[in-house]
Amino acid sequence: MSRSWVESANKPETDFPLTNLALGAFSAEGRGRRLGARIGDMVADLHCMAESGLLDSLDGRVRDALAGESLNAFLECGSEGWHSARALLLSLFSGATSILRDHKHCSSVMMPQWGLSMRLPCEVGDYTDFYASLNHATNVGSMFRPTNPLLPNWKHLPVGYHGRASSLIPTGTPVRRPQGQTSATDEGPPSFGPVRLLDFELEVGAIIGTGNQLGTPIDVNRAWSHIYGMVIVNDWSARDVQKWEYQPLGPFNAKNFATTVSPWVVSMEALEPYTEPALPRPEGDPQPLPYLQCGRDRAVPINLEVAILSESMRQKGIAPHVLCRTNFREMYWSFAQMLAHHTSTGCNMRSGDLLASGTVSGSTKDSRGSMLELSWRGTEPISLPDGSERKFLQDGDEVIMRGYCQAAGLPRIGLGECRGVIQPCAG
Repeated sequence: MSRSWVESANKPETDFPLTNLALGAFSAEGRGRRLGARIGDMVADLHCMAESGLLDSLDGRVRDALAGESLNAFLECGSEGWHSARALLLSLFSGATSILRDHKHCSSVMMPQWGLSMRLPCEVGDYTDFYASLNHATNVGSMFRPTNPLLPNWKHLPVGYHGRASSLIPTGTPVRRPQGQTSATDEGPPSFGPVRLLDFELEVGAIIGTGNQLGTPIDVNRAWSHIYGMVIVNDWSARDVQKWEYQPLGPFNAKNFATTVSPWVVSMEALEPYTEPALPRPEGDPQPLPYLQCGRDRAVPINLEVAILSESMRQKGIAPHVLCRTNFREMYWSFAQMLAHHTSTGCNMRSGDLLASGTVSGSTKDSRGSMLELSWRGTEPISLPDGSERKFLQDGDEVIMRGYCQAAGLPRIGLGECRGVIQPCAG
């Protein structure tokens, strides 16, 4: 197993061993906005590394991109640039070399992660949210259409909608309880006020590396090469607003007020050793149309969990309570299929665009990735360690999402945390 001279990267419980080297954006006093590489509990300032000559062996375009404020220019460099940057960072942080460790600017390059203000890793021009978990779609559908939980199109195409990129927020940003129009009955009349049924959705996000020209679809068998890496996404949802507004055009205000994104992008190159062949379709299910048939599709077995920390638990010193655990390998549609379908009309992707998987839910009750499912639309309240119950989220609740991969003979590699605290409605 590869070791680093950064000792915290060698701890078995770390999400960020030498083989991860996730990239993200941060700001720090006296430095402004920078890009960083995460290793153990430390962050390497890539701007400082570029200025110190430590990145001089890279192509000038790649070096200049890493010295920037967001990942977009680096993503545009393509797979050759991504690979060369990763290879250089691996060599600089390896325990077998002392180039960076003994460099005169090492103390300026290396900073503790806890002292940084994390930002969105890239400027997201467009954000699309999918609905790709069979378990989640079946659960939600059965609540509203007990005799027909899945609509006829669901097993033929990755269902999705265009989200709101302007309200994507980095981990740790407070989430203000929104107001909205809701109705106690399907017929109305509605009223307007603070959302009562506020929810989280546990999702995985794919960051687009290289895009495509307008009018030129991305082939499903090449789709993975267009994805740079993955993050965790919390697609906060107002269920009472959603129930009233979703017919006939689907999500709108129920989803547009906040979506939290984890700060560190784990590259597909780092995740590659953990990937598995995609799961076969259940017997009897229709096969995808030819443009969605991926000859070598893959599943990324990311272990995922969601924990909650109420205001009362925080005051009493009680640890966060795990609400669910699930795995991303169970998704019905892969990111390759989502990307191929999204671009099948000729829609153009751009570097830094975000695709989110939709809620990741497993087949058991404790693997459901939303409060809507965990409490079964509020009919089965969840007990917390402080003695309180939850049907949906209350003010002061902090939702903490985590994800990691683990395999025999390989170090644990993680996506870190995606966190957010609910604040009272402003109105």
